[in-house]
Order: sequence, then structure tokens, then C-alpha cells
Amino acid sequence: MGTNGDDGYPNIKAMIKMENEDLKTVWFSSNTSSKRVAQLARDPKVCVYFIDFEQWKGLMLVGRVELLQDQESRQRLWRPAKPPIPPPPTEMKHTHLNYRAGAHSLLG
Repeated sequence: MGTNGDDGYPNIKAMIKMENEDLKTVWFSSNTSSKRVAQLARDPKVCVYFIDFEQWKGLMLVGRVELLQDQESRQRLWRPAKPPIPPPPTEMKHTHLNYRAGAHSLLG
């Protein structure tokens, strides 16, 4: 996920896609104390890039995220770990991206 940094330069960070509802809504998760969440609260514009190494294809999505911290979002995105860990703390925020533009590319 690419965000706008405090200094005006792009910041890129690998994020785990939790799920998607369709191609218009993609869900991610992050800790509320992270630099990424602070950047998204200040400027919700992002770019994400997905890659399929098996088919050598990529998909770039550009849009705005909405920061969510409600119980329904937490429960929806919670994935049990092995060994089991406690439910997500209340300081977890979840985001979903509703993108406005996309680009598909063939790599190589």
C-alpha cells in the first residue's frame, strides 16, 4: 500500500489483504499506533498493487480508505492463529479501500 508521507514523499508498505467483497472493496488490517494509520487519518488517498506470480500479472488500484474501529469489523476480519492468540485488541483499526481507478499489467 502506498500512502502520502509526512514529508510529501510516497511511503510504501506491504500489507496483508484480509478479504475483499468484490473488486471495488478490499479489506486490510493494521495497529492504530502505526505510522500507516496516522498517515491514512491525515490523507486517505492510497494506491495498492497486487501481483500474481503464477500468471505474471499485476493489478494496481487507486482510491481512498475508510478507517474503521467498530466491533463488527474486528469480528469480521479476525483470523485465529496457531498457537491461539487472544482476540484482537481494541487498538486495532481496519481499513477498506474503495478504489476509483485501476490498471492491469502483464509482467515480463
